[in-house]
Amino acid sequence: MIARVWKGWTSTENADSYENLLREVVLPSLKTIDGYCGGYVLREACKDGEVEFLVLNLFNSIEAVKAFAGSDYTVPVFEPEARILLSKVEPIARHYEVKEAP
Repeated sequence: MIARVWKGWTSTENADSYENLLREVVLPSLKTIDGYCGGYVLREACKDGEVEFLVLNLFNSIEAVKAFAGSDYTVPVFEPEARILLSKVEPIARHYEVKEAP
């Protein structure tokens, strides 16, 4: 199993909208990809007034990741609305082999 991890930041004012976009659009669309195994959305209020999101999606193989992200799978994938809501983004998505899971 592969864990795809990515971070993005948004203003406090945009945080709920971004979280809703993830829940209502992004995660449901991922469920249509063969090999997608679920995901987590983590949210933390930062001291500088921004909100950090860490998104962790699980795939059964790197081929399933590529089905989602394309051949250059380290490039983050965004909904057009996300680009408006996010104030800064991590430039790459990281991929980890899952060695232990609940």
